[in-house]
Amino acid sequence: MPESGTQETARWWRSAVIYQVYPRSFQDSNGDGVGDLPGITAQLDYLADLRIDAIWLSPIYPSPMADFGYDVADYLAIDPVFGTLDDFAALIEGAHARGLRVLMDFVPNHSSDKHPWFVESRSSRDSPKRDWYLWADPAGGGGPPNNWISDFGGPAWTFDILTGQYYAHAFLPEQPDLNWRNPDVRAAMLGVMDAWFARGVDGFRIDVLWHVVKAAGFPDNPPNPDWQPGMAEMFRVHQTHSTDQPEALGVAADMRRVADAHGDRLLVGEIYLPFDRLMAYHGTADVPGVHLPFNFALLDTPWDAGAVAALIRQYEAALPPGAWPNWVLGNHDRPRVASRWGPERARAAMLLLLTLRGTPTLYYGDELGMADVPIPPDRVRDPRELREPDLGLGRDPVRTPMAWGPGPNAEFTGGEPWLPLHTDWPTRNVAVQSADAASMLTFTRAALALRRATPALALGEIADVRAEGDVLTYTRALGGERLGVAINFADAERRVALPGPATLLLSTHDARGADESGAILLRAAEGAVFALA
Repeated sequence: MPESGTQETARWWRSAVIYQVYPRSFQDSNGDGVGDLPGITAQLDYLADLRIDAIWLSPIYPSPMADFGYDVADYLAIDPVFGTLDDFAALIEGAHARGLRVLMDFVPNHSSDKHPWFVESRSSRDSPKRDWYLWADPAGGGGPPNNWISDFGGPAWTFDILTGQYYAHAFLPEQPDLNWRNPDVRAAMLGVMDAWFARGVDGFRIDVLWHVVKAAGFPDNPPNPDWQPGMAEMFRVHQTHSTDQPEALGVAADMRRVADAHGDRLLVGEIYLPFDRLMAYHGTADVPGVHLPFNFALLDTPWDAGAVAALIRQYEAALPPGAWPNWVLGNHDRPRVASRWGPERARAAMLLLLTLRGTPTLYYGDELGMADVPIPPDRVRDPRELREPDLGLGRDPVRTPMAWGPGPNAEFTGGEPWLPLHTDWPTRNVAVQSADAASMLTFTRAALALRRATPALALGEIADVRAEGDVLTYTRALGGERLGVAINFADAERRVALPGPATLLLSTHDARGADESGAILLRAAEGAVFALA
């Protein structure tokens, strides 16, 4: 597989922790209520002290913000709401000076309808850029060319009166899909990646990578017989022909060649697919793909020791030889872990994320235990929520501002925050939790410090993954170093035997030790890490 061999096993991202920053919500420097690049730069010491290794920035390109940056109008510039190219250069310089890497969000499937490429494409059927996007004639009886459904609801096609054809869009009509079968599109987009690498970017998170190529001829997607009212409209059909085409693996391989030409850079693919299809995006030894196809499986797994143990074993078994795992507990699209699994379980969830084998991605604010924030109807900004308001799929609740201190607006901004703050921000903030030895932030810092200082956690093998009743246990080992992890998924105490003599290294709760019988009594939702003899 592509990551075998001495050189590949030394890659920086294997032992790294990635921290996702949603720039609009991290830190505002100019009082307009929206986070920006100078604000992120001002908090680099916080991020370095947290002991993460890389920052992933959600999109910061010029955009009409129909989908808050995922509709890109210029792939080579910075939106003024976030700052300037000089501000970006200062962020890169400041991050690198602190040993932090910087990943950008790359949006290859679609652009904004305001991008000059699309403006030219829709100007005429004879436009030189007509084939840069996906155009098709109406169906025989009129209407869209096929039954494809946008992920945000409604047809995945919009009619253009000027030219009498439809254009495809997997998301909003303001986000027309690019045609990656066109070699000029491929060259232009790979050139975008190359340009940002030259500016010092350490890698990319690649948005909806499995969407980038559609089936030739645009055949109908098969109906989903299990769809029911109350489910998102996109699930009316199986996306057999509109996603995960074999040619998408070739796109991933092309992107990898660009990254490899710049040395030790990282490509992370956003790919929501079952494991058997997800693994294909690693590529092969001869034609490698992305380094880390995102593993989102924990986002849909219940808080159950048996379910999590089975998932870990299944994922590890599915990995191709030499491929490196990764784990995710939250992001800008999905409910926060403190809401999904419960606030009382947030520490155990963090311990799980940081002790599994592979590269973890930590979502901003989860180190404070932030939960989803209810958004009043008049404050809703998310286009998905506005298009399908009754399905509970809105993403605003997980994109709310970071809380830095007990001052006005949690010291996020001197103006009105673009989204409401969480109601407990006067206590759930960085300043207050930094001064509290028992806080979620203090625990997260301790877990990250242990991971960085312990090769077996950062790079070691995982073994003995099992659920004994409500308790999940596994071991991590590298060289002569061997650790045990135990997490109680129950809402009551559970006793778990230890595999021989053990020294407690970290608990989600206050300090404690093993009893004389070689067992430990884990409290409700407690997790612990032990050094094993």
